[in-house]
Amino acid sequence: MHTEDLFRPDGDDAVVLSVHAQPGAGKTHVVGRHGDAVKIRVASPPEKGRANDALTEVLVRSFGVATSDVELVSGEASRTKEFRIGGVDPETFGDLLDKVLTDWVEGRIPGGR
Repeated sequence: MHTEDLFRPDGDDAVVLSVHAQPGAGKTHVVGRHGDAVKIRVASPPEKGRANDALTEVLVRSFGVATSDVELVSGEASRTKEFRIGGVDPETFGDLLDKVLTDWVEGRIPGGR
């Protein structure tokens, strides 16, 4: 799967990932690509930052990083968002993202929860 257009390096140990959010969905699930972003449905409503918190948790579980390593950098009140994910190697992040998307689509939810 070609995913290099979904993120950009941000220093030596971080990337900025483009996310298309769908809050208030029936269940939380990474859907796959949505144009030049990763589409993530979250059950949480877009009220008081709850959907953004749920998106952060999905990214933490999916990429095996600490909550402090995931930061919403743009799109707080928009469906189009950018998250900075630290503690990852930008050189190999494309392969990791491919695996995460495949695992979610095939029902192998990262994090095992």
